[in-house]
Amino acid sequence: MKIIVCIKQVPDTKGGVQFNPDGTLNRAAMLAIMNPDDKAGLEAALRLKDQYGAEVTVLTMGLPKATDVLREALAMGADKAILITDRRLGGADTWATSSTIAAGIRNLDYDLIITGRQAIDGDTAQVGPQIAEHLQIPVISYCQELKIDGNKVIVKRQYDDRHHILEAQMPCLLTALSELNDPRYMTPGGIFDAVKADITTWSRDDLKDLDDANIGLAGSPTKIAKASDKVRKGAGEKVVPESPDEAVSYITGKLLEKHVI
Repeated sequence: MKIIVCIKQVPDTKGGVQFNPDGTLNRAAMLAIMNPDDKAGLEAALRLKDQYGAEVTVLTMGLPKATDVLREALAMGADKAILITDRRLGGADTWATSSTIAAGIRNLDYDLIITGRQAIDGDTAQVGPQIAEHLQIPVISYCQELKIDGNKVIVKRQYDDRHHILEAQMPCLLTALSELNDPRYMTPGGIFDAVKADITTWSRDDLKDLDDANIGLAGSPTKIAKASDKVRKGAGEKVVPESPDEAVSYITGKLLEKHVI
């Protein structure tokens, strides 16, 4: 079994975020981590490797420093790592990103593709399903349990206050929730091996089945009107009612005023 795990290096939002003048994130200026949902997806792939001897390839698109998360994945147990990086790919929205990653995946053999549900820097949950659409393969999103039965995957899919049990024939794509598992730690031996490991690097020119109209900032239909760090809220209005009835009346009045009720 050949598994591709798409991972992303994202800003560590605990340290704040910074923006470029065009509204895109200034990723080079921020501390970065592996996206949590992607790490859960990687752990799912590694467990399948432990159980079935699967080959796990991690793939990311980003700046050259994204090799940090690729080496982290190798230290956890992944077999191969691929970085797609090129200035022409910068500023991509979900459409341009998924188009580019799908073009990279077409260079590889695979039975199963795993992505995170969403990235903490965008929270769109779009890239994984879009990759599946580009590749014309089935997708099951919001995976919280996973098992393999022959040539099919059986997934417990989170859905509001309940869950679905879904099956799909491989090849297919799954998007993983961070609740899917507890990712393992890197091992000392894995860290040493990861430092010495070769990482395959592809540029735009290595992606043959890709239209230049669908890459980078120019190929992104999403346009950012305004971007900012977290907006600080004021203290708000403080009211000390004299009785529960007065409190209920005040709150009800405010909800009516704002057309909430």
